[in-house]
Amino acid sequence: MRIVRSSFAAVAIAVLVGVGIVTGTALADDSAGSTVQEMLKGLIGKGDAKPGTGAAAPSAEGQGSGQTLRRVPFGRDEMELSFAPLVKRTAPAVVNVYASSKVRVQSPFMDDPFFGRFFGQQMPPRVQSSLGSGVIVDPSGIIVTNNHVIKGADEVKVALSDGREFESRIVLKDDKVDLAVLKIKAPDPLPTIPLGDSDALEVGDLVLAMGNPFGVGQTTTSGIVSALARTHIGVSDYSFFIQTDAAINPGNSGGALIDMKGELVGINSAIYSRSGGSIGIGFAIPSNMVRAFVQSAKSGADYFERPYIGAEFQEVTQQVADALGMGNPSGALVSSVTKDGPAAQAGLKPGDVVTAMDGVKIDDPQALNFRLSTQPIGGTSTFDVLRQGEKQQIKVKLERAPEGQSSKEITIGGQSPFTGAKVAALSPRLAQRLGMSTDATGVVIVDLAGNSPAESLGFQKGDIIREVNGTTIKSAEDLDKTAERKTRLWRFTIDRGGQTIRQILQF
Repeated sequence: MRIVRSSFAAVAIAVLVGVGIVTGTALADDSAGSTVQEMLKGLIGKGDAKPGTGAAAPSAEGQGSGQTLRRVPFGRDEMELSFAPLVKRTAPAVVNVYASSKVRVQSPFMDDPFFGRFFGQQMPPRVQSSLGSGVIVDPSGIIVTNNHVIKGADEVKVALSDGREFESRIVLKDDKVDLAVLKIKAPDPLPTIPLGDSDALEVGDLVLAMGNPFGVGQTTTSGIVSALARTHIGVSDYSFFIQTDAAINPGNSGGALIDMKGELVGINSAIYSRSGGSIGIGFAIPSNMVRAFVQSAKSGADYFERPYIGAEFQEVTQQVADALGMGNPSGALVSSVTKDGPAAQAGLKPGDVVTAMDGVKIDDPQALNFRLSTQPIGGTSTFDVLRQGEKQQIKVKLERAPEGQSSKEITIGGQSPFTGAKVAALSPRLAQRLGMSTDATGVVIVDLAGNSPAESLGFQKGDIIREVNGTTIKSAEDLDKTAERKTRLWRFTIDRGGQTIRQILQF
């Protein structure tokens, strides 16, 4: 019976196709095409196909349940659909970002005892430029881009898709999440792309990437969501990316990743490449992080403030998972809890493993940091915790990081290796701002003046200064007083990312 049914279906399909070719109208006319399509569905076996007996018509996922309709294209008409209407609606909100900075150039003869007298004078500064993209997310002129596009820039210009150019002001930037918000003043409301929900994305969803690759002009490429929640990319401290095979190239940074509803689901940020061009592995910052960042910029914050819970986390390795009796090495292991902090008050303890937050699975500490960063300060989140083999839920308050006893920032002057460094005593709030562990202590470099001795000698933001010329540095005032000493020999100890560095130099 199966063989007879299959043979009959094959003959019927051949007859229908032949009729369509002869008349020349069946497949060209929409109504005729739909009629043929329905007949084919019926002949192939709509609803009663059994495994191994033939191919059933594609089914619509989530139909009738309020979910987004997802299915593969059926028929030539659907294969010939175009992204053009979607591009026309969203492309005007994608802009080009031009950043420039002046870099001091030192004469190669500066230190030469003879030629330095003639050619050792200071050379004129060189202008260094970078090119990227951005997305207008508010009609008042608020634009989101990547921090690495405008990092160190003295001037940032924005070019709209209609050719107009504007000077922009940097409202907020954060190198830890690699995002920046710009503001331009336009005489009329600007086109925007609405922010979508990146958590609603699924692997396989169609997406479009828009930007200005290699400066050739606005370009749109298509692809799918290749993976979600990519961590350990090494691009930012809050690595939690959408991976896509839509072509992303240099110049696309800060551009839009949009879904089929025309909503912004990501900011294109990085690619994996051995040649510098796209090989189909691109990464975008999820729109839920972008939304939190933009809200922080609109509130007038001077940095992207994240909720504070007073706990530090580390990865769950296979050895740790085996010791705790876990099947898979996933989750975030609590390594320390600050006394009287929100986590301690909620009952979270070192050795606990956070497996989910607000019902969303947590695979590693990066995922937990991302989830925390997208939540508003003042709220409460529910942690699913594994403690000594038992599961329990703990509600943790999301508070603002405490300021500490002394938050005064001092810029070191005079003539010392620390001249031009802005320093302050660490507090949980300052540590969070610098992307450091919130339980870190000491005197930290908050910022460095451009072309200052401190910058030239290689000091970095986040360096903790422990000792200078035998004096233990306990406060910013201690370092300021020590830097005023008249000496040419300097010995100091700093802590950089947990590594102790000792240095002796003449200055």
